[in-house]
Amino acid sequence: MRDLGAGFHYLLKGQRWVARHGKQYGFGLIPGLITLVLYMGALVSLATWGEDMVSWATPFADGWSSPWQGLFRGFLAVLLFALALLLAVLTFTAVTLLVGQPFYESLSEKVDRDVSPDGTAPESGLPLWRELWISARDSLRILIRAGLWAVLLFALGFVPVAGQTVVPVLGFFVTGFFLTEELTAVALQRRGIDLRARLTLLRSRKALVWGFGTPLGLSFLVPFVAVFLMPGAVAGATLMARELLGEETRDENAEDEEAEEDVQEPIRGSWSGGSASVGPRASSTPPPPPPRSPGPAR
Repeated sequence: MRDLGAGFHYLLKGQRWVARHGKQYGFGLIPGLITLVLYMGALVSLATWGEDMVSWATPFADGWSSPWQGLFRGFLAVLLFALALLLAVLTFTAVTLLVGQPFYESLSEKVDRDVSPDGTAPESGLPLWRELWISARDSLRILIRAGLWAVLLFALGFVPVAGQTVVPVLGFFVTGFFLTEELTAVALQRRGIDLRARLTLLRSRKALVWGFGTPLGLSFLVPFVAVFLMPGAVAGATLMARELLGEETRDENAEDEEAEEDVQEPIRGSWSGGSASVGPRASSTPPPPPPRSPGPAR
């Protein structure tokens, strides 16, 4: 349970980091917006012509009577759209990371430099085309794994009671795991860690991974939310990757205190300088004693 809360905390820390670095947040929105336009076009096309596709794929139902034909094909059309929506959620991160590889790579490096005690970030040393190839290859492997899980969960969905209660919950945990793998891959791949080692590393802290990825997967179901959360998700995944690898990270509270001290120091200096210049300077020698009054005449 502690790791579940820690994973969610990393998700929030990533969003706070991009909130403090507005320029990086703006650049990080570009790949998500491009991917969103592509996915929206595909889903709208499927919603428009989905029934025609189902009718073309089920010629054996042409001779069925009126109620049953409509119910059967309508069920298949809804099922097809639901599967497409699930596939969109599973693949949105992979496609966005592939489209925005240079953007998110730069964002992840800046997070590493910001929280590293020595101000440095690991570098892969590979050319861009090589990084894109590795990212596309690993993403395809993850999509195949996620697709197999989706087929299994879809089949289990027909089990009475459990298919309507337990299976959807399992689906969100599976989605959260693969989302986290895609997001942490940005930082871990830069450290030279291959896909098999990344999966082994994530399986060793499943609760931490689920605490990070499952709420994120749930939020991705809300339209347009994924676009605005992606930059912070990449930042949070980079911070969590450092935790998984046991790398030292500067405390966020200490950074805030240092920043506060940097702001308050010139204020104190200007206040003390200003108070010294107001009014005449106080003398360090005591004032002379008042003159003695003459005594009575004798």
